[in-house]
Amino acid sequence: MRKVTPYNPLDKQHLAENAASALLKQEPEPLPPEPFEGAGIYAIYYFGDFEAYQPLAEKNRETLEAPIYVGKADPKGGRRGGDWDAPAGPALADRLRKHSTSVTQAESLDVADFRCRYLVLDDVWVRMAERMLISWYRPLWNVVVDGFGNNDPGKRRATQYRSSWDILHPGRPWAVKLAEGETTADDVRVKIADHFKTLGGA
Repeated sequence: MRKVTPYNPLDKQHLAENAASALLKQEPEPLPPEPFEGAGIYAIYYFGDFEAYQPLAEKNRETLEAPIYVGKADPKGGRRGGDWDAPAGPALADRLRKHSTSVTQAESLDVADFRCRYLVLDDVWVRMAERMLISWYRPLWNVVVDGFGNNDPGKRRATQYRSSWDILHPGRPWAVKLAEGETTADDVRVKIADHFKTLGGA
């Protein structure tokens, strides 16, 4: 007799799916959104005219369904001393504002071509939901064009090079301090094209 595994709504995968699905039901907002309190997860969408991103942008011009980047923001300073009700602060809003600054500084991007969705979550669910979104969408800036979420490293170390994102989208002042590696913008474009082929267009 065939064995059927019972559905467990409290399985961690199902809980992560629920949180990720709740994010996708949120109304899109400009990048960055108005300030708000809370930690959680977010998705950023692109629909501009940067040539390499057109398979993604064309899909998003009709309905925002293919994020270019997803991420999370943990509570400011984390939970300390067992205080589960400690305020998270504007962690999520601050992260989205930081991303909007990166886009604004990039010479080849326009922040008006972006939208975001975000969901304030208790921090126990944040990491699981972020992983679920990445596995669902394989967002371009998460899995191919790395470096979008990087912070200013301060004084450059000998092993630090410009990320693929900064090679393709120069303009962040602190990235100029980093050395140029062997990867070129054309190399990154080839990886992007291969990524879209793998996804069946976007």
